[in-house]
Amino acid sequence: MSGSIKLSRPTTTLSLDVPLTSSKSESNRALLLNELGGGNSKLENLSSARDTDTMTKLLASDEYSLDVLDAGTVMRFMTAFLAIGQKERRITGTPRMCKRPIKLLVDALNDLGADISYENEEGYPPLLFKPFTKQKTNQLTIPGNISSQYISALLMVAPTLPEGLTITLEGDIYSRPYIEMTLNLMKHFGVSGQFEGNEIKVSAQSYQSNSYTIESDWSGASYWYSLFALADDAQITLKGLRSTSNQGDHAIASIMEGLGVQSTFEGEIVTLSKTDIKKKLVIDFKSCPDLAQTVMACAAAKGVDLEMTGLESLRIKESDRTAAMATELSKIGAKLEEHDNGLWILSSPEKLEVNNVIEFDTYDDHRMAMALAPLAMKFDCIIHEPEVVVKSYPEYWDHLEMAGVKVITSN
Repeated sequence: MSGSIKLSRPTTTLSLDVPLTSSKSESNRALLLNELGGGNSKLENLSSARDTDTMTKLLASDEYSLDVLDAGTVMRFMTAFLAIGQKERRITGTPRMCKRPIKLLVDALNDLGADISYENEEGYPPLLFKPFTKQKTNQLTIPGNISSQYISALLMVAPTLPEGLTITLEGDIYSRPYIEMTLNLMKHFGVSGQFEGNEIKVSAQSYQSNSYTIESDWSGASYWYSLFALADDAQITLKGLRSTSNQGDHAIASIMEGLGVQSTFEGEIVTLSKTDIKKKLVIDFKSCPDLAQTVMACAAAKGVDLEMTGLESLRIKESDRTAAMATELSKIGAKLEEHDNGLWILSSPEKLEVNNVIEFDTYDDHRMAMALAPLAMKFDCIIHEPEVVVKSYPEYWDHLEMAGVKVITSN
């Protein structure tokens, strides 16, 4: 699929038992932990996302140069993996990926004893690796407000180091649930770690083989919460989700209560139902930044104002997501502005007045496309570059059609 797609609301009830894609966050961690443990674990329900396919291929590759494409998680995890390896290697990605900073992780790995250098601009991929020879320290101090993927990458290789590793996190800790996900999965594969206060300690240990079934993706579920909230009439159940989840984006269930969606759990199935909305929500996205775009778009269309913090990492994702959302939501009369001390205010129109088909740009960013698509429940819209969803949820447009959304493709 290329070009653009036009989306229109269903002519009947929006209805689907959604066969969600699996979590790429869990999948990519499990793949690396399996590799570090000898590659004999049985992993079931792996994500169909391109990021996970890329991770699988690169872990199996013996080639000198590896290309992560646009997968930030793969870049961070593979950087740590290659840093402790015994071969000369190179890693690169798309032009956008080569403008996403990675200096903090590279510095930390080099402090540990790795030999990583930059092929071009300092602080950015492509990276060059020489064989790991000797651990220089088992203590690192890192800002807690950086991407949790840096911390997770270091933790996963920590038990393979001769002296293990203790990481001290300075200041506020962002995306804590993703760090805890990593430690929980490490424990599943036989490695124990302690996370107390601002210190994480992992001793030298060996990973063990173990089977694991990947949970469905709560990030993917968030778009269905938004679709349900914006639909006049809907019957939606979401499959494969756990009420107690490793995924930080599980928070969508509680956040969406303020936007009119109630969740009922039964086994691994969530049934959505309507409830009252609030006129204003105060949300800290520190632990779940990938939900921000979905919640913003839904709130803007429902006339709900937002006060938001924890959006700092959005500037260095696949796009500058705060800038992109400010531009796109202005097309429906909403205003997104940054205030002092990391406070963002979304001022939503009291009444949504859209008389024309709205065209949305996606900025080579899968989450822009999927967060804006539910607005089709309120008005016809065109999504440019719809193929970007292959990064995390390749079946997204097919699932929308199955639910009754009218999807027309144009080149």
